[in-house]
Parts: sequence; structure tokens; C-alpha cells
Amino acid sequence: MASRIPQFNQQVLYDTTPLPDSIPKVKELGASSAPLMSAAYFIGARCRDYNDDFMQCKNENPGKGEFECLKEGRRVTRCARSVIADINKSCLEEFRKHWTCLEDNNQQLWQCRPAEWKLNKCVFENLGLKKEIPDQPPNVTPVHLRKQMIYAHWPIPRSAEPFVPPTQTGDSNKAPAVASSSS
Repeated sequence: MASRIPQFNQQVLYDTTPLPDSIPKVKELGASSAPLMSAAYFIGARCRDYNDDFMQCKNENPGKGEFECLKEGRRVTRCARSVIADINKSCLEEFRKHWTCLEDNNQQLWQCRPAEWKLNKCVFENLGLKKEIPDQPPNVTPVHLRKQMIYAHWPIPRSAEPFVPPTQTGDSNKAPAVASSSS
């Protein structure tokens, strides 16, 4: 038999040890998963350099990157806070409609495409940030621009049009040709 009596504690533990002065102080985002998912591509667009630095630091410090890379992680958090704050200032109504739709539809992006298109347009016009899916083949319509979502609970209204930011050559706001596969 063990001489020690097991003790269980169901309280939340807080580490009150202050961080070293070399690690910059930053407030947390304070957003739940739906607003973060709604703004994810815009955070990625603006904060790419900070994200790349953080991931490089984590790769260079395997097993101890959590502490070694706090400074880079704080930069990512600060950048993400600025994106969320700018979207709240410029496109609050569209942003709120989109993340509320995500929240109500179990984070299923295809249920909220019309609200997403309005948010993408507002963010592009006010902040200059585009939603771009990395490594998207050039001859395939990106999933967020397709007008037919096969798993959606209801069809997208015919009056709804996806927002396509103008390219460098000055193309108009027309969606690219729809590919044969849709999701």
C-alpha cells in the first residue's frame, strides 16, 4: 500500500511567476473561435512575416520552442490584435454577421458564403487585405468563390455574387469561370 494519500484539486491553477523583461508584454486577443476563423485569412495576409518568424523559431528549437519563441509569439498576437481591431473599426457589421453565421452553423464555412463575400469586399475596400487560399491552382475556382455549395442547408440566392478583388491588371469584379468540381 502507498503511504501517500492522493489529493485531487479541481481548481484552476494560475502561474503567478512574472515573465522576464526580455519578453514583450501583450494583451491576449479575447476572441472566441468564430471571430478568429472569420478573420483568419486576413490575419494571415497581414501577419505572414511574423508567423514565418515564429514557425522558424519553433523549428530551430524543437522541444523547447514554447519558451524560446515567446517573443516571436507575442509579435504574432500583437499583429492579430491589430487586424481584429481594424476589422472592428471598418467592417463591424459585416464581420459580426459572418462570425455569427459561423457560430450558428457549427463553424461550417460553406453555410456562410454570402456573408463572407460581403466581409471580403468590405475588408478589401477599407484595409486592402485579400482572402487568398495558399497554393490554389490557377485553373480552379477557389472554394470560397463558388456559387453552389453542395453541402449547404439552403442554396445561395441568385442575387448574391462572390467578391473577387481586382487583380494587378485591373480586372473587374467578376468571378472566374466555375470549375467542374464544387464543394
